[in-house]
Amino acid sequence: MTTTAPETGRELRLTIVVHGRPAPQGSKKYAGHRRNSASGRVSAVLVEQSKRVKPWRALVTAATRQALTTAPGEFPLDGPLAAEIVFTVRKPASAPKRRRTWPTTRDSGDLDKLLRSTFDGIADGQAVVDDSRIIRVTATKAFPSEHPEALPEPGAIIRLYTLPGATA
Repeated sequence: MTTTAPETGRELRLTIVVHGRPAPQGSKKYAGHRRNSASGRVSAVLVEQSKRVKPWRALVTAATRQALTTAPGEFPLDGPLAAEIVFTVRKPASAPKRRRTWPTTRDSGDLDKLLRSTFDGIADGQAVVDDSRIIRVTATKAFPSEHPEALPEPGAIIRLYTLPGATA
């Protein structure tokens, strides 16, 4: 489905629904040095601290590829893009059940790091030429049933839009 928002001229090109626990990417841990066999240079080895990043990126990649099977138009998208994402994160058992609460705990992840892992999964799924093409982002973290677009369980709803001047 292609929809154009008249106030911005942007066009909805792809909606991706990912089921699974969102994971932030970004914090690295030093794991020693190694020598490059080709160049002989010595460099630091940094590894991802979160073990949840790889599975989350794989889920985003698979959901992206699935969404592409029914999306009209040519992919990967190129040119200026906008993204709207609603991350549904786990609600702690200790959180109040009968009133709205906010996902501000460390367990819910930093929004910028959630975007990083998600954008890499979208690029791996070949929906975009490169995630650097995304120049505008609206992102929200929410608990299940506490936002109009929150999923009933952890995951994300991702919408990608082309902006005026974009080429497909």
